[in-house]
Amino acid sequence: MGCVTYVVSVDTCLPDGAAELDALQREGVLFLLRKGIDAIDAVEGPDGVEVEIFDSILAAHSGGALLKLFVDAPDLETAEDAVREAVGEILEQSELLGEWQITKCEVELHPEIAQQSLDAADGPDVPPADPAARAAQHAEARAEAATAGKLTNDEVEAMRVKVRAMAPRLTAFGLDSFGWYENDDESSVDREHAELAAGALVYAIDLLVDQLFHDVKTLSETRKSVEEYDGLLWYLDDLPAQFAAQYTVLFARRFLVTAVSFTGRLTRDESVRLGCVAEEFLLNFLLREAEVVLDTYGLLSEGVASAWEAFADEALEDSDCEPWYETATDEADEGSDASKPQAGAVDVERWFTPFDERCFVHPYAVNEAVERESTA
Repeated sequence: MGCVTYVVSVDTCLPDGAAELDALQREGVLFLLRKGIDAIDAVEGPDGVEVEIFDSILAAHSGGALLKLFVDAPDLETAEDAVREAVGEILEQSELLGEWQITKCEVELHPEIAQQSLDAADGPDVPPADPAARAAQHAEARAEAATAGKLTNDEVEAMRVKVRAMAPRLTAFGLDSFGWYENDDESSVDREHAELAAGALVYAIDLLVDQLFHDVKTLSETRKSVEEYDGLLWYLDDLPAQFAAQYTVLFARRFLVTAVSFTGRLTRDESVRLGCVAEEFLLNFLLREAEVVLDTYGLLSEGVASAWEAFADEALEDSDCEPWYETATDEADEGSDASKPQAGAVDVERWFTPFDERCFVHPYAVNEAVERESTA
């Protein structure tokens, strides 16, 4: 029997009476769920049928978490039953999530993706056997479907409302940082576009942190640096390529911890000053992710782009991020060995060194650089 691609949506919620999750707790929930899902290659459905989980999207909110699992199964009921069993087992096996409840588990079947799977089941276009390659293929198909106008007006409007409602959670930057002023006719951006720009950054935090967890896990399992690894990574291979040999699993962990610390401050503190070069890269990644989110839903406009430009001018006012890329290129052109730490900007250890005493960088990330300085 051939298999069809199904998207199974699962809603989970906190037990009754539990306090709402704060930003850091939500990141912890995503880590636990991702860890559980990554440990599962396939689920045994009814009558011993094997259901493969090849991709997933996770998002956490104050009251629980949402999961979308992409599976190949012979029929809809098998897909739903297998995913419900898998998620239920993940929750039960986690001490911190053991009392959480599944409130919904149902299939969302995209007809075009399903037809592609049916057509390819026994033909020359059979999906790749490698899970990472298959995940990339289906992610591309979903993106193409979304940008081709397959989303309904109701879905787009619901996303617009959801993203705008997230804007106040970006406590470190008000709407004036995005070019909108409440009592100023000289605002360069209207309120809706400013709220979409701010809210999209908050929305993108979960995606950024979750995908960095994936990068860390990948390097941990392969025991390779980014230079040695030839598979798919979300962010680490978008850093200056000249120093890919220095992007080890330890570097990836420090980069991830910096991301959690930095994004937590964005939604907790009243103001945030970028503390190190790693945070400059992370903010650029966050802006890129936010752009993808709005573009997918057809919400990216010139007004939003102007709002992000105003935000970048303020947040990155003293940033050296672009020059760091330029310095990296210059050093590589001169034939330097990028696998070895260099003095100055090309030493990735210094990416975690606070700019000055006023800047905060998480101790886990900064300690290695501090130790090197002390022994130099």
